[in-house]
Amino acid sequence: MTRTRFAALGALGLAAALALAGCSAGSNGASDSGTKAIGTPDGKGKALNVWIMNGDLSPKILSVAEQQFTKATGAKVKLQLQQWDGITTKLTTALAQKDAPDIVDLGNTDVPVYAATGGLMDLTPYKKELADGQTWLSGLEGPATVDGKLYGAPLFAGNRAVIYNKKTWADAGVTSAPTSYAELTADLDKVKAANPAADFSAFYMPGQYWYGGLQWVWDAGGQIATEKGGKWSGAIDSADAVKGLTAWKTFQNTYSATSTQDINTDKPAESDVFAQGNASAILGSAWEIGSITTAKPELKDQIGTFALPSMTTGKNTPVFLGGSDLGIPAKSANQDLALYYMKILTSKKFQEDQVFGVDGWEPNSTQLLDAVSSKVDELHKPYFEAAATSRPTPATPGWATIEGDASFQSMFADIATGRKSPKESATDFSQHLTSALNASL
Repeated sequence: MTRTRFAALGALGLAAALALAGCSAGSNGASDSGTKAIGTPDGKGKALNVWIMNGDLSPKILSVAEQQFTKATGAKVKLQLQQWDGITTKLTTALAQKDAPDIVDLGNTDVPVYAATGGLMDLTPYKKELADGQTWLSGLEGPATVDGKLYGAPLFAGNRAVIYNKKTWADAGVTSAPTSYAELTADLDKVKAANPAADFSAFYMPGQYWYGGLQWVWDAGGQIATEKGGKWSGAIDSADAVKGLTAWKTFQNTYSATSTQDINTDKPAESDVFAQGNASAILGSAWEIGSITTAKPELKDQIGTFALPSMTTGKNTPVFLGGSDLGIPAKSANQDLALYYMKILTSKKFQEDQVFGVDGWEPNSTQLLDAVSSKVDELHKPYFEAAATSRPTPATPGWATIEGDASFQSMFADIATGRKSPKESATDFSQHLTSALNASL
């Protein structure tokens, strides 16, 4: 899910978005920040044009939403499933047209791009009602909040947890999952000692894996960047962030094979490395469990999971969330109906019964994560636990440049390989961050 979204939007996607829209943030007729009621609009004879990305929400729960929507408003739903290939250009063009869709499904980190072009409606006055008494996950709400205004309503999330081979660990004398960072490193020391081959990783952590490395930065109290007065500054060279980067380098160099220091998780796929027996643990998405068992079915009963323990809090490290937010195009002709439809999908009941209950996604609030915890199977429970401590990426369109130009990957790889010290690499990258994050402001 997350990997596909990141591939769909990069530096070129940002340039295309800004060029096609030809406008800037603040030109979307955003309403004042006072609370407003959504109400139940009369939609008889109308149709709501809804764009949902293929693979996000199942037809079954979309049908439930349509039935509720039509019963209440009288309007019909015209659902269009969109493909990831070429979606950036297609969506940006559509948002600039008079016949724009009424609801769009957006990757959470993509929202700032479309908000900056003036393509999305300001949802701030309706936030309280859309949240339905819940506290949204910061990893979903954060990127959707640009200059203090809300442009996307959190829909669902996904993140990473540790996937490990229980048999390999048991053979090394480790029979239960660690509950602290000290226990984790002690356990990995045993696994490493029992598996001395040069190409074996007790914990496979490729050097370019910034999604993983970032958890050490956040855990140490560091940030990617800070914002003040509408301007962004790279902050990953702060003392706390460098402390986290240094701890990550030690972990990576100690437990991941030397050959992994300058590669990413896709070539080779980390799930394949695990399935082939060349790693006893990875920091992976839930879907990678299926990839592992498909490649090697006999591992099904050997796989265990746990949230990555914190070095500092005694709990779990903060995580990067992938997921979806819903937006309403500024040029939608049916914004009142769109708000009502959005309210259905983000409501507490629909999130618990459908988004989680049927599709199995992590719901959009911290309270719902707690509410459904008893219903999650043991293999996936750590993902829900980890999601509660999510952190957002910078809510600015310039973040698309960082996702697209591989500079974050290079920073981590420079540290892992020793080409630069953590401080040197972070200082250079922070300068690039400051430039990129402010480029489109």
